[in-house]
Amino acid sequence: MQEYIHKVQYYETDKMGIVHHSNYIRWFEEARIDYLDKIGISYKSLEGSGFICPVLSVQCNYKKSVIFGTSVKICTVLKSFGNVRFTFHYVVCDPENGEEHACGESTHCFIDSDGKVISLKKMAPELFDCFGKHIDA
Repeated sequence: MQEYIHKVQYYETDKMGIVHHSNYIRWFEEARIDYLDKIGISYKSLEGSGFICPVLSVQCNYKKSVIFGTSVKICTVLKSFGNVRFTFHYVVCDPENGEEHACGESTHCFIDSDGKVISLKKMAPELFDCFGKHIDA
């Protein structure tokens, strides 16, 4: 599990100062990119090697509003990983007391620059092994 802290920005909120629901999905992406950086697989290097990881699905369950001027901790785990697909799980919580604000998942696949699904194990066994070492058991 990796932890990522996000400070809520004014533009992420509505007139009432509450974070708009769409921003949680953006936070998932921030946390996912941070996660990959921390395990030594930067998204920029993935793309530089010709691999793209589009989102196949994303879902979020909202539990408690987040307001402007606060920060959230996003705990990210690699829930599943296969030769073609992988899924991250996220928990958005208060960094002080651990109260959960939201949780969700995103599923991705590996494609090449032509948009064709690829086998990471065949195309980049070292990346496949690195991902495999970080599956949350």
